[in-house]
Amino acid sequence: MKKKSSRKNAKFIFVTGGVLSSLGKGIAAASMGSILESAGLKITLMKLDPYINVDPGTMSPFQHGEVFVTDDGAETDLDLGHYERFTKASMRRQNNITSGRIFNDVIQKERRGEYLGATVQVIPHITDEIKKHILNLASGNDVVICEIGGTVGDIESLPFLEAIRQLRFEIKPNNLLYVHLTLVPYMEASDELKTKPTQHSVQKLREIGIQPDILLCRTQRKLNKEIKRKISMFSNVEEAAVIPAMDVKSIYQVPSSLQKEGLSRVLQRKLGLPVVDPDLGVWDKINETVDNPKGEVTIGVVGKYLGLKDSYKSLVEALTHGGIHNQVKVNLNWVDSETLEQASEKGLQTLKKCDGVLVPGGFGERGIEGKILAVNYARLNKVPYFGICLGMHCAVIEFARGVGKLDRANSAEFSKKSPHLIIDLMSDQDEKGDKGGTMRLGEYPCVIRKNSFAYRAYGNREVHERHRHRYEFNNKYRLQLEEAGLKISGISPNGNLVEIVELEDHPWFLAGQFHPEFKSSPREPHPLFHNFIAATMKYRSSNDKP
Repeated sequence: MKKKSSRKNAKFIFVTGGVLSSLGKGIAAASMGSILESAGLKITLMKLDPYINVDPGTMSPFQHGEVFVTDDGAETDLDLGHYERFTKASMRRQNNITSGRIFNDVIQKERRGEYLGATVQVIPHITDEIKKHILNLASGNDVVICEIGGTVGDIESLPFLEAIRQLRFEIKPNNLLYVHLTLVPYMEASDELKTKPTQHSVQKLREIGIQPDILLCRTQRKLNKEIKRKISMFSNVEEAAVIPAMDVKSIYQVPSSLQKEGLSRVLQRKLGLPVVDPDLGVWDKINETVDNPKGEVTIGVVGKYLGLKDSYKSLVEALTHGGIHNQVKVNLNWVDSETLEQASEKGLQTLKKCDGVLVPGGFGERGIEGKILAVNYARLNKVPYFGICLGMHCAVIEFARGVGKLDRANSAEFSKKSPHLIIDLMSDQDEKGDKGGTMRLGEYPCVIRKNSFAYRAYGNREVHERHRHRYEFNNKYRLQLEEAGLKISGISPNGNLVEIVELEDHPWFLAGQFHPEFKSSPREPHPLFHNFIAATMKYRSSNDKP
């Protein structure tokens, strides 16, 4: 029987980034997790974010991108979604720590007198709190991979970098690694790769007191031995540990790409682990389908955060997963819901080119009528429709207006004056207090009705899905809308909350109150995304599209 890891024998990998943001630290960390997991190790991952918000829950999607929700109801950084998609590790609240949370915890301890009158300082109090959170993840895991948000040189991330510097002296030497992701840009004018950005980035890291053990060099071109030798010499990193991180067609090719460059052997050797070749066969099969699809479909995604596609990161990946397991390429037609409501004919022409319509989640009134127009188009033209969270609210409102004859039906989120608030706060929800306090967050059970699209997808009577919303289906209109033809195919176990609605006289029309995209991975696509893509394939075939 394998010995359960304790804090004393767990290994730690700290991932930092330099030169510029968006190099892909999250993907790199997740890929290392996948490689080590495929070599038989139990891993977990952690994201340390330097912003002062306690969590990203109240941040604008344009500021932060998607908010990823865990089973225990934590609103976290979108990189935790990558961690779950690339590995079998389950993320929880403890896997994402922000500066705001650390400072808040320290201040609360000071107010309670836990520091016995000491002057509370960044060192040691803030750094000790950070280290405590990191070390708490060690129990039960062979390896903890910890990603530090931001770029080396940012003032905000200094307490985190200082904390992981201190850990070098508190953890056994072969139980800790520093991996630094940097950039080796290609200058087309001179036709050469430039190593100076990497040299300066490592120099900045060393000024802080951290000597990287491994360099992941993001690059468009192969690094020849001369380039690797130069980086090694100026960075004080052995040449074998200068690992090219080549640009690839799909993020799911990154684990195999890094493995081909010898990353797993360097990691295992430096951590004092037995050298075991990871079995990445599952990624090879996934990438074979990505590279050689047998067809394609086009999905119209009607949203209002289109300026930054990271706002829908998990959604995009879940659609890709559905395509992979149906062996088709999924093309996305992004439709701005505000544009759709202002110039509906032009927007509808875009939807007519699509094989399916998806309305994702979101908050606020902006663009809502455009989303409702998209639902109307999908319902009347028998186009496969998938509504997620707000997309369910829009589906129910459109049905109430168009079929239920409930004039001016709306949601309490958008119109308090509507005579028919089809979507509303529940009676036990208090609108006062902290933002997020009235939200339903995390994993909840749902009972599925047989003979439904949902049951055919899941194959089970009870499922568990992650939620992030405030408003619910108003049970006052439940019987009336069911009699009009709305099928309620999923409810909470106590019967009080409507979770899934469908239309029976439709090829595939389903809308859920939850966010199924948070539970999808390329190895195990979410059943609803799998079936939605299958329905769009059938629609495309029946309409004789090539």
